[in-house]
Amino acid sequence: MPAWPAQVEVKIEVVLPEKERAKEEMSPNGKASPLVYKVNGTARHYHLEEHPITINPYQNVKDVVEASVCHVKDLENGQMREVDLGCGKALLIKENGDYYAMGHKCPHYGAPLVKGVLSKGRVRCPWHGACFSIGTGDIEDFPGLDSLPKFQVKIEKEKVYIRASKQALLTQRRTKVMAKCISLSNYNISSTNVLIIGAGAAGLVCAETLRQEGFSDRIVMCTMDRHLPYDRPKLSKSMDSHLDQITLRPKEFFRTNDIEVLTETQVAAVDIKNKIAVFKNGFKMDYNKLLIATGNTPKALSCKGKEVENVFNIRTPEDANRVVKLASSKNAVIVGASFLGMEVAAYLTEKAHSVSVVELEEVPFKKFFGEKVGQALMKMFENNRVKFYMQTEVSELREQEGKLKEVVLKSGKVLRADVCVIGIGASPATGFLKQSGINIDSKGFIVVNKMMQTNIPGVFAAGDAVTFPLALRNNKKVNIPHWQMAHMHGRIAALNMLAHGTEISTVPYLWTAVFGKSLRYAGHGEGFDDVVFQGDLDELKFVAFYTKNEEVIAVASMNYDPIVSKVAEVMASGRAIRKRDVETGDMSWLTGKGS
Repeated sequence: MPAWPAQVEVKIEVVLPEKERAKEEMSPNGKASPLVYKVNGTARHYHLEEHPITINPYQNVKDVVEASVCHVKDLENGQMREVDLGCGKALLIKENGDYYAMGHKCPHYGAPLVKGVLSKGRVRCPWHGACFSIGTGDIEDFPGLDSLPKFQVKIEKEKVYIRASKQALLTQRRTKVMAKCISLSNYNISSTNVLIIGAGAAGLVCAETLRQEGFSDRIVMCTMDRHLPYDRPKLSKSMDSHLDQITLRPKEFFRTNDIEVLTETQVAAVDIKNKIAVFKNGFKMDYNKLLIATGNTPKALSCKGKEVENVFNIRTPEDANRVVKLASSKNAVIVGASFLGMEVAAYLTEKAHSVSVVELEEVPFKKFFGEKVGQALMKMFENNRVKFYMQTEVSELREQEGKLKEVVLKSGKVLRADVCVIGIGASPATGFLKQSGINIDSKGFIVVNKMMQTNIPGVFAAGDAVTFPLALRNNKKVNIPHWQMAHMHGRIAALNMLAHGTEISTVPYLWTAVFGKSLRYAGHGEGFDDVVFQGDLDELKFVAFYTKNEEVIAVASMNYDPIVSKVAEVMASGRAIRKRDVETGDMSWLTGKGS
């Protein structure tokens, strides 16, 4: 067997908040003095480890597997191969003459990365667009929280060998090393260095990134939800999911990494001058850095009977579970052909006696995907027993013994309904900031720059409640209320709390899943003036390129993987895609070899 590289010595730096970072002084004996850290004006001393941490992933010999996986000539530059090491698989990559090996499944939902896109030192997932460095396995774009395990590669006698941890081959994921909070035995409970309002993807990724970057002070997250952060997209895509199936991190994770989460807690106001958050119950907490990631609030119906029982906005796992139970063999009405509304309708078709969708527009998703894609999707739903009532609204919800019985439309049609789900859009949850001095636009969105900073120093915002400059669209201020973008917002905010000066440059990527099919989308197509199709819309095997002023600004596909991830990589590289490139059907532009 080949000789393997020696274990790697890694130095972990503990990062203190900027304003409290003390200069290291030398003690009389010549050794560095303990760290001096001020809390509430009192200096306290803490000893840090003097020795670097040595990380050897192969300390347990029984956990190690070594295998010859292929001949050097079996893999060309720019190619990937899934290889079997006997007790698990790895992804083998060759780029610029070098070999790399790492986990073969995306840690998000388990997509096979060999079917993804390799480009300039990273692999992009074919399903949802997450990106991983081939050099380190680290996650570089989202969704998902974990990175990939990295394995050693050795070339000997023209054979490629991989050495890997059996445990890593089994789990196919790696959580980055995180700093510990410096133990403050008597810190002031009403004071934190970082306060994060909101515990969705943006808030959680912000907290994790701070710890990954060595931040060692107190982090407090607060949320109106009663649960720890969970995978919100699954509420409409997989409505039967139990909380433990969709929780993003277990309780132990937050304890281990000293991330405090206050559930069922609402912030009522923010005093930016004195850096104090005022909670609804009167409790006050001062902060040094603040992240506002409150997301949005679903719009409610304004019609007669809106308070009737069994009418839901899907906001919690309990909501989703309850809707499925009520719809079983009964009549379900969905108001709004939004992403949430259509996903709920699709999920309930196998459970309910009938599923009806009420929508003000003439075609679902017309503004987002265009009329032709909207019509193709509508036909698929109709083929699965979903009945549409278009270009109308709800005028009344009728009850019997307090519970929903009928939905009356303005067209005069009366629909039998045992449960109703409202999916007519949402508004940013920023009402508590109106008197704060934080810049809010006319629609209620928090305005941030490319570093997710508001107009107030030390105050950042992220997720569904913000507008930010999108590099892809010449820094146009946009609101993109999607899961991947919230992750990236949280990461950028954290890096800039630590004064990294990192600007957001990600390509928006989203997906919807209905009837076992996924529709993927990358870019930002707002204001598109034409759509160029390849494939067959009727067969739902197509790619749609959204163009504006002769340039491709977004792409959508079904059953055409990994085209959306390929286009996302081209967009991420900064290369413009011209309308004429996609009209010819010649796809050489995807590799940069086109005209």
